[in-house]
Amino acid sequence: MLPAVVRTYAPVGKTPFIRAPLSRDHLSVMGGITPQGKLYMMVQKRAYNSEDVVRFLEQLLWCIPEKLLVIWDGAPIHRGQPVKDFLASGAAGRIHLEQLPGYAPELNPAEGIWGYLKRVGLKNLCCQNIPHLRVELRRAKERLRHKIDIIKGFIREPGFY
Repeated sequence: MLPAVVRTYAPVGKTPFIRAPLSRDHLSVMGGITPQGKLYMMVQKRAYNSEDVVRFLEQLLWCIPEKLLVIWDGAPIHRGQPVKDFLASGAAGRIHLEQLPGYAPELNPAEGIWGYLKRVGLKNLCCQNIPHLRVELRRAKERLRHKIDIIKGFIREPGFY
């Protein structure tokens, strides 16, 4: 095995350190895609819960007039009482839910979206703060929205299309 050669501007024998404040601040993103290649996303600063899932489903019902087939994983927020109540209140007439198998990220088209945004849309990005990250995420999402063939590819990959 060959030794790794790395060049830095630190003095010889002095390991360089990058000092940065640590925080637990983050953005949570929920999204969905259609077979036509449309991308829908909801972003917030805190972790999602079942009430947020209901808000996202309501948003989808407002944006998409047809019946919805929602394919998602078995996360607890997807199975919470607020989601059950929402479906029981009449939404089940327009929304059909299908759960992916236990742990199968390769079957989840949304994983393709997240991977693409991380590896392409936000590649080599260093944001100063959460608002800056939100702006850059919105820009990356808008660029991806125009790449319908790529979005459709995330649906075709697991065999849904």
